[in-house]
Amino acid sequence: MKARFAVVAICFISMLVIRAQETVGNQLEFSLLRQNDEILIYPADKNGLYEKLKQLQLGKRSTLSFGGSYRFQSEAFINEQFSAELDQGDIWFLNRFQFHTHLKVAEKLELFAEINSSLISSKANLSPVDRDDLAVNQFFARYIFNDQWNLLLGRQNLRLGSGRLVDIREGPNVRLSFDMAQLEFQNPQTNVTAFYAVPVRLEQGVFDNDALDLQESVAALYWTQNWNKSNSTDVYAIYKEEEAKTWDSGTADDNRLSLGLRHFGSLGKIAYNNEFVYQTGSFGNLDIRAWTASFNLEYPIEIMGNKGVVGLKTEVISGDKDADDGVLNTFDGLYPRGAYFGRVARIGPSNLFDIHPYVNTNLDRFSLELDYVAFWRFSREDGVYGPPLNLQYPSDNTRRFIGHQIGTITSFAVNRSISLELETNLIFPGDFLADSGLDDTLFHTVFTAEFKF
Repeated sequence: MKARFAVVAICFISMLVIRAQETVGNQLEFSLLRQNDEILIYPADKNGLYEKLKQLQLGKRSTLSFGGSYRFQSEAFINEQFSAELDQGDIWFLNRFQFHTHLKVAEKLELFAEINSSLISSKANLSPVDRDDLAVNQFFARYIFNDQWNLLLGRQNLRLGSGRLVDIREGPNVRLSFDMAQLEFQNPQTNVTAFYAVPVRLEQGVFDNDALDLQESVAALYWTQNWNKSNSTDVYAIYKEEEAKTWDSGTADDNRLSLGLRHFGSLGKIAYNNEFVYQTGSFGNLDIRAWTASFNLEYPIEIMGNKGVVGLKTEVISGDKDADDGVLNTFDGLYPRGAYFGRVARIGPSNLFDIHPYVNTNLDRFSLELDYVAFWRFSREDGVYGPPLNLQYPSDNTRRFIGHQIGTITSFAVNRSISLELETNLIFPGDFLADSGLDDTLFHTVFTAEFKF
């Protein structure tokens, strides 16, 4: 089975490489959210099959475009749960297909539809984000009132700011979608978005995901202001309601308001991206008082004559101080990226203090990244959570240090449509894990090949 999937993936990628060579003349920019793709194809350039099908001109002011992607991943662990006593033969294969169509009518109306098929083989215990045989990933209509105001209704992948609290969950096999209503104001300096959204609950079959399941919902007002070329801020309020949420202190309905400020830009050669969030609300009969502060600085460098950056991130994320004081201090990261510190997906944004230096560089079509992260529990009375904010390791000892993580990412851009990437991670358990009987070094690797058209 593994060999068959590998052969299919290799043949598919090879076919796409050949096809991609026919599209060199296209002027295309693929975005993470494909509704934001930049497509510039002039009638005089339409001399190939790809150009004729990629974007159709419908009258003078309307277009219909098509696109999609295929992503193959092979992922493996050794000591996946920091224990050599468990099965060490874990290697699985993931395939994700996406196809979309985008209709733009007279600069007034947009219709965007995207289907997704996320498949996996050779993995025994599936998480909710591993498999979704066939589903509607996005399907929305946007009405454009004028140059500043637009209204969106439907299903959408969503990313706010740097993706710290609301992201599309690109790392895992299945993206995060919301059924939502959104009103947006924008001009060159200002963007204000207000929305009410319900996250789509995943099932593994064909078109069987639950829509408008009000066990969980989120409403937000998000304001981005570009003060000048090097100084911008995000100010936001996000209110989330979730039934039967589980933290280390128990399970109850969690209703919380997140008030945030992000300051980003550059000062001379130094780029910065700093964010502070305070949360209040209720968890059952407990009051919520939680917070986080994140700091990120980058400085440009040269490595062997090639441009790169050296950076430092650090985060302080509150955890619960006392299970019996009537207050919950555990921070809720809301909808963060599925793998918060690399695709290894072991440590998530709650009850955490980390120091994260890194260096990145580009060598022609190669890009290389090396990073190191040291993790501590912020509170000794709270547990350690995974990226989906599920309780991974309960607080069963008073140790604070979780462990060290060393990661590498090597990427190669075959052309603008095809990219290859190899990521590796080592996590060395600290005292907290070791005293819980989890004292074996975790190794993780994932190979990714992706084609976009």
